[in-house]
Amino acid sequence: MVVKFDVDLNEPLVFQVGHLGEAYDEWVHQPIVSKEGPRFFANDNLEFLTRTKWWVIPLVWLPVVCWLVYVAMQRGLTPAQAAAAVVSGIVLWSLMEYSLHRFLFHIKTQSYWANTMHYLLHGCHHKHPMDALRLVFPPAATAILCIPFWSLIRLFSTPYIAPALFGGVLLGYVMYDTTHYYLHHGQPSTGVPKKLKKYHLNHHFRSQTKGFGITSSLWDHVFGTYPQPKVVR
Repeated sequence: MVVKFDVDLNEPLVFQVGHLGEAYDEWVHQPIVSKEGPRFFANDNLEFLTRTKWWVIPLVWLPVVCWLVYVAMQRGLTPAQAAAAVVSGIVLWSLMEYSLHRFLFHIKTQSYWANTMHYLLHGCHHKHPMDALRLVFPPAATAILCIPFWSLIRLFSTPYIAPALFGGVLLGYVMYDTTHYYLHHGQPSTGVPKKLKKYHLNHHFRSQTKGFGITSSLWDHVFGTYPQPKVVR
């Protein structure tokens, strides 16, 4: 006999959600729209590490972007070449943004540890989409994720181009995280920002298997995952 597990929202969530098993995917995609975020861990130090204010992202990473571009120019790139590499990095990030969101953040899980890791990575955002302190990635987690991406860029580009290219990727990431925060907590009334907000909230509340871009819907159009407009009858 299989006993259904119920998550107690008044208790730390991270080590509970794994017990949901196959029911996790359905549970995590039933959002609780509240600005009050849940507690993740009983340990105060671990809990602190899960919370990040949006302005920390540009504060930490924009100086790194500038330093990387400076290193590339010190190695011989002209300003025009460095700018081209940065723009290429932003485009590369946009594809990574789409791919990570579609194939990693929305992977189906059912084992205890897979559910737990998915909840920490992205599931918590779908369960509590208005939790302002968990909308952006903590810098420590981003630094760890940077290691394999930096290694790949070094492998497939030259020592002159790699720093500026990676700087562009990081700049794309900063644009992604700050845009993502704005789409949830900003109130755009016209133009592109309003369309992006509608497009992203559609992903959360109507069609969670479509609309994987954040800063742009480009790759959704390319790969056929752009959500169809709601038909009014």
